[in-house]
Amino acid sequence: MHDLVIRGGTLIDGTGSPARTADVAIDDGIITAVGKVGRGHREVQADGLMVTPGFVDFHTHYDGQATWDSDLTPSSWHGVTTVGMGNCGIGFAPAAPDRHDWLIGLMEGVEDIPGAALAEGIQWDWTSFPEYLDALERRPHAIDFGTQVPHGALRAFVMGERGAANEDATVEDIDEMRRLVADGLRAGALGFSTSRTSLHRAIDGRLMPGTFAAEIELMGISRALAEVGHGVYQVAPEHANVPGEMELYRALAQESGRPVMFNLSQFDQQPTLWKKGLEMLESARADGLPLCAQVAGRGIGIIMGWDLTAHPFATHPSGVRVRPMTPTARKEALRAPGFREQLLSEDPFHLGDFETFVTRSFHKMYVVDPKGVNYEPSAEESVAAIAQRTGRRPEEVAFDALAADDFTGLLYFPLFNYSDGNFDALHTLHSSSATRFGLSDAGAHCGAICDGGMVTFMLTHWTRDRQRGPKLPLEYIVKRQTRDTAHTYGLLDRGVVAPGLKADLNVIDYSALRLERPKVRYDLPAGGRRLVQRAKGYKMTLCSGVPILEDDTLTGQYPGRLIRGPQGSAIRR
Repeated sequence: MHDLVIRGGTLIDGTGSPARTADVAIDDGIITAVGKVGRGHREVQADGLMVTPGFVDFHTHYDGQATWDSDLTPSSWHGVTTVGMGNCGIGFAPAAPDRHDWLIGLMEGVEDIPGAALAEGIQWDWTSFPEYLDALERRPHAIDFGTQVPHGALRAFVMGERGAANEDATVEDIDEMRRLVADGLRAGALGFSTSRTSLHRAIDGRLMPGTFAAEIELMGISRALAEVGHGVYQVAPEHANVPGEMELYRALAQESGRPVMFNLSQFDQQPTLWKKGLEMLESARADGLPLCAQVAGRGIGIIMGWDLTAHPFATHPSGVRVRPMTPTARKEALRAPGFREQLLSEDPFHLGDFETFVTRSFHKMYVVDPKGVNYEPSAEESVAAIAQRTGRRPEEVAFDALAADDFTGLLYFPLFNYSDGNFDALHTLHSSSATRFGLSDAGAHCGAICDGGMVTFMLTHWTRDRQRGPKLPLEYIVKRQTRDTAHTYGLLDRGVVAPGLKADLNVIDYSALRLERPKVRYDLPAGGRRLVQRAKGYKMTLCSGVPILEDDTLTGQYPGRLIRGPQGSAIRR
């Protein structure tokens, strides 16, 4: 008699093999049989439902949230059973006691996580990276999670203000960083991460530590991965610099012998440059180098609203005036007679080219329907096109959209991967074996980006609902966000539904699966704000054989564990 049997589901096992009808038996948190199996103490009838491995999302930013939140939402709402954090060179360990506020300001500025929430939620019962892992492990969690050693925290810990100010590292600095990364990897870190993009700035406006790190520093740290023999070297690059830095990535892979993973996206200023990046990446892989690129599942997009970080009027004098108000007070101000007319009569401030691009590019803004977001809209659906058709100013269309439903209306602004007004570039990128699914940023960008449910979008849009271009096979998409992501990080114990592997599974009503409309919640510590997006259609999610979600509702069970280093092809507990 098995502990649990999932009976008669349509199995998509994570290998890319064709779907088939099969039972799945689970005992002691392990898959013990697949096919026709005997009875179970509990049986889940999955006839007409889809059974997949649990999803593996390795680009999240739960570094602070994991210290206070056992559920790790939104990921656990979307069939994700393993997450990775410590990405983009940012995190909270190692942490000298006098650097706590600085690290919070760094995370707040780079990842748009409310500093007050981090300050109230994090208890700081660690200094070193191994102590941070121990602190994470003490709290129960719904799903498994692992982390990487972040360059920003590491640099500040070793170099103090010199590191925070992006001064050059000395030979002694580099050797100490290498030693601490090696210690972190031995304690269980899954890799090392760094940022080299001008988009990543602390709350005080300063660039991330490590942005300008010299090759000698990056190469010195890579030797820690070679020394320990595991880990991924993750890089958040300046998008325009990807082709120019490909030789650096090749050198890092050669020096470390480990996978080097960088972000690859389409951006409006050079909308075809991703093609050169992909071509050079595939050439490096043909040479036997373990390079790969993380690619988002959709246009990395800003959700705009009056209660959020960005909207078309964020730089108007009246918009600036209402920004610091409480949600209730802001709504009263927006309703006031004459506010609309005053706002629309104003000229916006110029805060910078990027801010102007985001707040004035009406051809890239799309009204969010009350039923949900259309993530691949046509040009005719933009605010600019609506304005032209109706004889109104784009500002009027935008204001009226945001004023809908008592000023809770939303606009969608695809910042990356939408230069052509469609997802054809993403189709090419996701079709390449040199790329990996990623960049959901779950847990981050709380006031602007709501992509933590991207794994659900991959299933609904790319395999079922896409109308404006070719789809991708369901078996392929499941593989991309299960086995492919898990194996890239050395987690060979999960990502496939097969005997001897970890019983991380989803039972999904595929025909009914959908994303809900993003919502603003104030449920972080200190009443911090975040955008969340739920899903409908997850009948059950199991982590280590324990149902952590049933009928789209978390069960309050916490079988999740901290992942310490690579995991073998089978796991026993």
